[in-house]
Amino acid sequence: MGIEQKAGNLGIVTTTLEQVVNWSRTGSMWPMLFGLACCAIEMMSAQAANYDMSRFGMELMRASPRQSDLMIVAGRVSRKMAPVLRQLYDQMPDPKWVIAMGDCASCGGVFNNYAILQGVDEIVPVDVYVAGCPPRPEALIHGVMTLHEKVRGEKLKTWA
Repeated sequence: MGIEQKAGNLGIVTTTLEQVVNWSRTGSMWPMLFGLACCAIEMMSAQAANYDMSRFGMELMRASPRQSDLMIVAGRVSRKMAPVLRQLYDQMPDPKWVIAMGDCASCGGVFNNYAILQGVDEIVPVDVYVAGCPPRPEALIHGVMTLHEKVRGEKLKTWA
């Protein structure tokens, strides 16, 4: 949605409903924190004044899955924790998105054993992977901006 769609000198902006809905979704994502290891510390610092994730519509971090539409999985996930992660994902209202933050959440990291999942994409669908051990706050912000671009390109589902 851009100003280039302005119609003449009338001061009217024309756009589609799809673009308005996707624009509003990117400006008001409410993430649910699922911080499990050292990546959670970097996620917390991304909320600080130096990086200020609230510029990207993430003013409030939610602890309840029913009030969030973005899950940020930061850290390693054990096999015992996998059903809880899936249950939290299922409780989130649609549309919902997932960011896998860090190497442990993306591919298991340095933990190659039977107790750790080799990526959370075995349990929930992941939209954006943020690499690093732990990734810097700038990398998380880049992942959020990548997710915003993905959301802007989504199509509206039928309301039947």
